[in-house]
Amino acid sequence: MENIRYQSVGEIVKLDFRAADVFSSYGIDFCCGGKISVAEACTNAKTDESIVIGALENLKSQQGSAVHDFDGWEIGFLADYIQNTHHQYVSKAIPQILPLAQKVADVHGENHSEVIMINELFIDLAEELLSHMQKEEQILFPYIKQLASDAAGNCTSDSCFGTVAGPISAMEQEHEDAGVILKALFRLSNGYTPPEDACNTFRVLYGKLKEFEDDLHRHIHLENNILFPKAIELEQSVIEI
Repeated sequence: MENIRYQSVGEIVKLDFRAADVFSSYGIDFCCGGKISVAEACTNAKTDESIVIGALENLKSQQGSAVHDFDGWEIGFLADYIQNTHHQYVSKAIPQILPLAQKVADVHGENHSEVIMINELFIDLAEELLSHMQKEEQILFPYIKQLASDAAGNCTSDSCFGTVAGPISAMEQEHEDAGVILKALFRLSNGYTPPEDACNTFRVLYGKLKEFEDDLHRHIHLENNILFPKAIELEQSVIEI
């Protein structure tokens, strides 16, 4: 138990992705906040540490696997997976959610003022994420995939940004900014719980926002806690070759 207490949240999810659901159920951030220990995360979330650790321990005795061994994947393959799975999801979900959020704000904003702010915040989040993903797809991910090629003996990579740590730091900050908006959306929507007088569109909006948040948490975890650290380590090894 003490070992788990002092492990980082991100490291635990990296080793067993099922832990993401455990942390999410107790309001613990495993993506942007993944670098802190379980003990500190439980304190921040004001949740009982022993219950969270017990739930994590129970994963070991449950049938099934850790879903995917993301940490064992080749770095270029992981970058492609993130782009083809999570980037594609965000690109498709945004144009579905935007009109829903606007409609709910227009129709229900008078009686539920929070949906006006939810609409405005999601517009900001959508703009930030689309710009963010474009930078990753056009600059950072191609460089990371070239690093993998260099490590295999095909040393041809070059960058316009010095070391990969620079753009990674910028991407992590943008993840933090997105995380702030997600927390605000969660708070304003009462955990994506629609009010009793909510119409079907209202309920669909909150359901899609919850789905969007869940996917983005996993998306950011794969980058912050697996892809980016591996890229920094791989670049250093290539430089030393």
